[in-house]
Amino acid sequence: MKFKKRLYADEAKTLGLKIKANQAFRNQAQYYISEDDWEAIQSKRQTPKKRNFVNTQNKIDKNGTVISSVEKLQSEAIDIPDNFEVIKVSTSKTTGQQWVQYAAKQEKEEIKDFDFEGIIKKHIKRLDRLVVPVIDNAKDFDRLVITDVHIGMETNKYDNSMYAVKWNKEEVLKDCTRIAEETIKERQSNFIVVDDYGDLMDGFDGKTTRGGHELPQNMTNEEAFDTAVEFKIKLIEPLLVHYSKIEVNNICNDNHSGSFGYFVNKTMKDILELKYDNVTVNNHRKFINHYFVGKICFVISHGKDDKSLKFGFKPQLKPDSIEKIDQYCKNYDIYKTADLVIFCKGDSHQALFDMASSDDFFYFNYPALSPSSQWVQNNFKKGRRGFFLESYKDLDVYLKPKFIR
Repeated sequence: MKFKKRLYADEAKTLGLKIKANQAFRNQAQYYISEDDWEAIQSKRQTPKKRNFVNTQNKIDKNGTVISSVEKLQSEAIDIPDNFEVIKVSTSKTTGQQWVQYAAKQEKEEIKDFDFEGIIKKHIKRLDRLVVPVIDNAKDFDRLVITDVHIGMETNKYDNSMYAVKWNKEEVLKDCTRIAEETIKERQSNFIVVDDYGDLMDGFDGKTTRGGHELPQNMTNEEAFDTAVEFKIKLIEPLLVHYSKIEVNNICNDNHSGSFGYFVNKTMKDILELKYDNVTVNNHRKFINHYFVGKICFVISHGKDDKSLKFGFKPQLKPDSIEKIDQYCKNYDIYKTADLVIFCKGDSHQALFDMASSDDFFYFNYPALSPSSQWVQNNFKKGRRGFFLESYKDLDVYLKPKFIR
């Protein structure tokens, strides 16, 4: 005849039983065993476990001889319940006594499926295509340049900012509409290049993606992602009825956005290239990149990278920066094929255009679209924010700054 008894796993193993899952809120399971087996288990439980003495303190004379010692009896091993794990063990140096902290195991959620198609459908809205009016005597191409949008940035977290400016979803999209309208108004050609020089996102989980610096932010990761995708799509789609060809260049190697910015730009690329055959989106992941329009080469960078660069490109062109840009151009034979080379960057949140320091290339710094953060306000100055519209004819450059108050 067998009886139902609760056993520990090691006890069941000793009896040759198949190990069962423990009952809820217990560290034992129920088994059917014989009376003799139960008596053996009870006897074993009543037998004291072997415990050793541990030397915890010695008294030594001047010759180094131990003249007395203190020993402590080891504590019994702690039985950790199933579904719990040790999180900390503390040991007394004088007594050998141990304290063990344990807590319920935390199950990590795994992302098993990413509904990318659902995101694409969410942001796609059919746009009535119109015949693009062709401009007579047009320039060769137009350029729209934005940088440092910093979506998710909070400029006045503690209500004591010197220049408090709202920078939420509403304001970001309001600027988006203004940029598109100004671009259409200033149109000089049938082809436009739209460049974004990085730091589209302010950070991820309230920190920069490069250094993990804490950032005051006003959006969750999901809210920032949705806002950024909407910003990108709404910036380009109004231009489609005014330009027969659109080429987009996104810098995806920077110090605030990192991979988070790449995810946004990858979504943008898939949406726009799926919907329209006259839009090309290039997502650049190297620190320095370049592209050609005719005989003009644009060498582009955020100015700081996403991982290892100690010092980025400064607003003023320095000798070490000239050397770095020069090496890049020589490596890719840019000087041999381009009649004009323009180095373009963001990061510094300043509009500075240097056409004199180098004999080989122009050095263009572009202003941030976002307002100054409180840290920038306190450490530097308010700064002027905005975007740039440009037109090119042969090798002539026409710059049109658009500052936002």
